[in-house]
Amino acid sequence: MEADIITQLILPLSLFIIMFGMGLATKVADFTRVFKEPKAVSIGIVCQMLVLPLLACVVILIFGLTAELAVGVIILALCPGGVTSNMLSYLSRGDVALSISLTALVSIITPFTIPIVTSVAMVYFMEESTQFSIPLLKTIVQLMVITVLPVALGMLVHKKFPVFSNKAQKPVKVFSIVFLFLIIAALMAKNWSDMSGFFVQTGFASLTLNVLSIVVGFLIAKFMRLEKAQAISISIEVGIQNGTLALVVAGTLIGNAIMTIPAVTYSLLMFVVGGVFGWLVNLNSTQKALSMERRKRES
Repeated sequence: MEADIITQLILPLSLFIIMFGMGLATKVADFTRVFKEPKAVSIGIVCQMLVLPLLACVVILIFGLTAELAVGVIILALCPGGVTSNMLSYLSRGDVALSISLTALVSIITPFTIPIVTSVAMVYFMEESTQFSIPLLKTIVQLMVITVLPVALGMLVHKKFPVFSNKAQKPVKVFSIVFLFLIIAALMAKNWSDMSGFFVQTGFASLTLNVLSIVVGFLIAKFMRLEKAQAISISIEVGIQNGTLALVVAGTLIGNAIMTIPAVTYSLLMFVVGGVFGWLVNLNSTQKALSMERRKRES
C-alpha cells in the first residue's frame, strides 16, 4: 500500500483517539483485577494470547492462505479486544468488568508481542522473498505511543475530570465503530482492483476464525468452570479484535496492502458473528423471561 493520508495519518490518529476513549473507561482497578479474580483473568489472557494465534495458524493451514495473507491473519490474531468487545460483552450480558480488564491488560502486552511474533511470522511465511520488514524496537515504540500512551492519558483525564470522562465515553465508542467502517470502506475503494480477489479468499477464512475463536473461548471458560457471564466475556474478548490496530500494523507500520485484507474482512464479519453469539447464548434466558412475563399477564 502506498503511503497516503489514510495509512500515514488518519489510521494512527483514529487509533490514538480510540485508545484514549478506552482509557476514559479504564480504572487502576481494571489492571489489579488479576489479583482479585486470578482464575478468570488468567484464562482470558491465555485464550487471547495463546489459543487465538494457534487457531489462526490452523485456519491458515486449512485454507492454504498465501504468505502475505497468512501474516495478516497472524497480526489480527495478536491484537487485543477493544471498546467493541466491551460493548458486545455488555449487550450479551457478560462480565463487563472482566472484559474491560482483559482489554486493558492485553493492550499493554501487545505492543511488545505484535512486533516480535509478526517478525517471526514474516520470516517463516515470506522467507527472503519480500521487501517488507518490521524493525522491532521502532515498532514497539510506535505501538506504545499510539496504544499505551493514549490509554494512560485517558485514565488520567478520568481521574482528574470524571464528569467530562463519563460524558465522553459514549461518543468515543460510537466514533470507534463508525470510523472503523469508514476506514475499511476507504481502503476497499482505493485498492479494490487489487484486493477484490483476496477479499473473496479471506472471507471464509475470517468467518471460520471468528466462529472458532468465540466457540473455543466459551468452551474453555466453561470447561474451567467459570460463571456464564465470565465465559461470555472471555469468548467475546477472544473473538472480537481491534481491527483498527491490525490495520495500523499492516497498512501503516509495515506498509503492505495485502496484509490488511484479513483485518478488513474480519472486522466486517465479527459484528455479525458476535451479535448472533450474544443472542444464542442468552436465548434460553430470554425465553424464560418472556414465559414469566406471559404468566404474570395471565394471572
